[in-house]
Amino acid sequence: MDEFSHLDDMGNIKMVDVTNKLSTVRIAKASGKVNMDSKTILAINNDEVPKGNVLTAAKISGINGAKKTADFIPLCHQINLSFIDVKFEIDTSSILIRSIVKTKESTGVEMEALSAVSSAALTIYDMCKAIDKTMSISSIKLEKKVGGKTDHATGYRPTVGVITLSDGVKSGDREDISGKILVDGFRESGCKVEHQAILEDGSNDLVPTIQNWVGTGVELILTTGGTGLGPRDLTIETVEEIFDSKIPGIEQALHSYGRGMIKTAMLSRLTAGITKESIIICLPGSPGAVKDALIVLIPTIFHSFHMMKGEKH
Repeated sequence: MDEFSHLDDMGNIKMVDVTNKLSTVRIAKASGKVNMDSKTILAINNDEVPKGNVLTAAKISGINGAKKTADFIPLCHQINLSFIDVKFEIDTSSILIRSIVKTKESTGVEMEALSAVSSAALTIYDMCKAIDKTMSISSIKLEKKVGGKTDHATGYRPTVGVITLSDGVKSGDREDISGKILVDGFRESGCKVEHQAILEDGSNDLVPTIQNWVGTGVELILTTGGTGLGPRDLTIETVEEIFDSKIPGIEQALHSYGRGMIKTAMLSRLTAGITKESIIICLPGSPGAVKDALIVLIPTIFHSFHMMKGEKH
């Protein structure tokens, strides 16, 4: 059974830790309906409801409801909302409510969009309950969400190879923690990782190993280690010699995220590029750096293979 992110090791509820998730633009849209008598619809249209303007009150309530979501749904995160809107479509016997909520955060706004609709619907009910005992609220649902891991969602999974460059790991004095993190991370995402190698720093076998793997159809090759500032940190210079072209956006995204997590990340070097039809990404050797890389790369990196085949972005 898959692990539930809202449960701790003891089975107790917990808030999901989104500290390390990427902050991206996230949008959610929701809808719901208030069913009522046609006479009530007429009273709303003519602004004749005794409590006042129904839709104005409902819109304000919906906006406030989105803002207050974390106050009444215990495991929701408090996030900064950059935009909220609530609109109404009036029919002969119902009012359709639509909400849209936006943010630039590390977690989505589905619950905020649903809260906006729910709060607006309850306000309509409250405003009209004195003149209509037949009302009902129905069909509250999420219509759409954009952002986070759903962006550029693709079922395609490349074949992956991982190379660890470390004198200590090669000699057996150290465990290959970073290589294992990468292998496990891509396997858990659905990739086949059947190629793995451990080489000493500055190894002359690095380029031949990559070229051999590319020749056998490995589509994504990640190296870890040999990217620092020491005299034997030669991974970047060595691998860039076989690039047909570089992918600076990957480098920038990895660097930006790493610097946001730890200041010393600015001292690490990395590179990314294309060799024939394979993508090569060279990462630092620390476990923290490769964990960060998994967050940045998965699943967005999978979309690149559609692009390389000439499909739409």
